[in-house]
Amino acid sequence: MQELDTPTFRLAVAQFDQAADALQLDDNLRTRLKTPQRSLVVSVPVRRDDGRVEVFTGYRVQHDSSRGPSKGGIRYHPDVNLGEVAALAMWMTWKCALAGLPYGGAKGGVRVAPKTLSRAELQRLTRRYAAEIFPLIGPDKDVPAPDVGTDAQVMAWVMDTYSQQVGYAVPGVVTGKPLSIGGSLGREDATGRGVVYVTLEALRHLKLTIENATVAIQGFGNVGSHTALIMQQHGARVVAVSDVSGGLYNAKGLDIGELHRRTRATGQPLHDIKLGDSLTNDELLQLECTVLVPAALSEQITKQNAGRLRCRILAEGANGPTTLEADRILEDNGVFIIPDILANAGGVIVSYFEWVQDVQRFFWSETDIQHRLRDILTSAFQRTLQYATDRRTSMRMAALMNGIDQVAQAHLHRGLYP
Repeated sequence: MQELDTPTFRLAVAQFDQAADALQLDDNLRTRLKTPQRSLVVSVPVRRDDGRVEVFTGYRVQHDSSRGPSKGGIRYHPDVNLGEVAALAMWMTWKCALAGLPYGGAKGGVRVAPKTLSRAELQRLTRRYAAEIFPLIGPDKDVPAPDVGTDAQVMAWVMDTYSQQVGYAVPGVVTGKPLSIGGSLGREDATGRGVVYVTLEALRHLKLTIENATVAIQGFGNVGSHTALIMQQHGARVVAVSDVSGGLYNAKGLDIGELHRRTRATGQPLHDIKLGDSLTNDELLQLECTVLVPAALSEQITKQNAGRLRCRILAEGANGPTTLEADRILEDNGVFIIPDILANAGGVIVSYFEWVQDVQRFFWSETDIQHRLRDILTSAFQRTLQYATDRRTSMRMAALMNGIDQVAQAHLHRGLYP
């Protein structure tokens, strides 16, 4: 499909092909797993506050449902397109399988700059988008969650729209909701916390300590900001953070708590907060540090800049931040890569916990959730590391091969219908 031919989708397919070659995957399965199971493109007309009607384009892609309902976020961003959404859905499939979750991968989005909308316009956009994708979603079919540009409030509107359609409250139709309507403790910081947990495992493997580690984080949204806060709580020195406006650097360590409060309270860009020296996103990626966390958008580390990275560990908080060419350069330079489908799996794991709690109508403590999250991620890290050692391959290929093999086995056992 020509609509899928985007750089992000090509990266996802190239990664899949490399892993499939190593697995000697059956050609019939390759064809099936390289293309989404379902792709929906919808028009989302929205009445603006001034009375104008503007039409946005929305997407929902279900990559695979062989292991259970599909699962994946909804993002609002001006660069959203079908190829990007399909790539993200594919990565979600491998991510869920690697973590041992009974889900397939999905993703959705609307091509819009959400900050240009008023709250009322954002609600109208969300409700119309939810109504358009209504036939595809449901607690036993496809369960959306927050992503770039969306949050718990957006999920509440999706849940309410779905519930109005069926005539009763269905909290399990989305995850990442407010606590008052079936959300889970520990969901907001789950992805960032997961990045920290796998980084701690990598540091132990490399015989390094968190207390002596310096950390640089590209992206200060939900994932990046919580990663920074929890890294600092564990004793690391966070020396640099950035957002789309640029970043801040302090060799002695930034006051992450204050940065988090000010960006959340005022929406102030980091570049305007004078709590460190200014630097660009490119400069941040090239800082000398123990841990570099790309937690922004895809394809930030390429063959053009990979050779200039000076980190010991690359923990991928974002989806697809590193190209295949960059991978090879980083491996040659001895950088230990924690791949995205492992590093940022904390969000979908706690989303799974939320879904289970909604189905059972029984809720857990935050401490219990954090312990369960750590157990699953620690186990997944150690399995991936052992797989990489046994197969003499990279952590990325080990994670992909492990996840893809789980999905392939599900297809082989279920067979082909009709």
